[in-house]
Amino acid sequence: MTTRQEKNKEIQDAIIEEELSKKRKLVVKRVVKIIFLVLLIFISFILYTKYIATEGLIFKERRVINSRIPDSFDGAKIIHFSDLDYGTTIFLDEVKSMVKKINLRNPDLILFSGDLIDSSYTISNEESEKLIIELSKLNANIDKYAVLGDEDTDSSSTILKQCGFNILDNEYDLVYSKDNNPILITGISTSKSRDINKAFSYFGVDTNNKQIYSVLLMHEVDDIDEVKSSYNVDLALAGGNMNGQIYIPGIGGLIKKEGFKKYYDEYYKLDNTELYISSGVGTDGFQFRFLRRPSINFFRISKN
Repeated sequence: MTTRQEKNKEIQDAIIEEELSKKRKLVVKRVVKIIFLVLLIFISFILYTKYIATEGLIFKERRVINSRIPDSFDGAKIIHFSDLDYGTTIFLDEVKSMVKKINLRNPDLILFSGDLIDSSYTISNEESEKLIIELSKLNANIDKYAVLGDEDTDSSSTILKQCGFNILDNEYDLVYSKDNNPILITGISTSKSRDINKAFSYFGVDTNNKQIYSVLLMHEVDDIDEVKSSYNVDLALAGGNMNGQIYIPGIGGLIKKEGFKKYYDEYYKLDNTELYISSGVGTDGFQFRFLRRPSINFFRISKN
């Protein structure tokens, strides 16, 4: 026969078990909610970085002041864009839109710092012809220049030339505006065929103006230290790594490829050199961005 004490203990045990069961269910619900929330955040992050952050091209207007800028270039407008990476998030419709937006700014110079077509994309002859037609519509009051990136091939070079770009393959050009006082634009090739001394051979001629305003166009930005150790550069423009592509505040850019490990932010002041790095127009095969929107740099250069 069960005693009262035993019955009370059974009741108490049942109550305790019920409370424990409720607590377990509550813990399970909370864990499920946390897992669901983490999955929701993760999926939202993926959708944002792939489909939202890679869209919406913006222009970043910069003012560059340097007393060495000739009077004829005082107030000149320069468009610098990079990493079109055609075939990822950029196709003909996006190119058409980009060309219109650039032309609206009536640039004097248009500078492209490499990676025209993504290496993972095979462009057809028909598509190449259409791309040439659209990029040929880019209007520069003075001229257009380009360097090739690590993903560019002979096909990219041919397209750029047919669009009116002067390709600076370890070469320089004296650019004139309204008088006989030019600026110097130098282009450095990628690591495959880089020759910095050849690119800056202008400074090897004793009679040349060593105080000329110098613009450097490059793809692999980490070359800037080697350049600056021997030559004067006032304005250096680069691309190639989309400013780290995935940017985490307090940590920085997460994607650091070879040639882009030391410098990847938008701007650096290196002694007398102003270094600007484009975040690019397209994406690479990874096709993700975070806090690194597609952009084009729009410079106004002036003496003061």
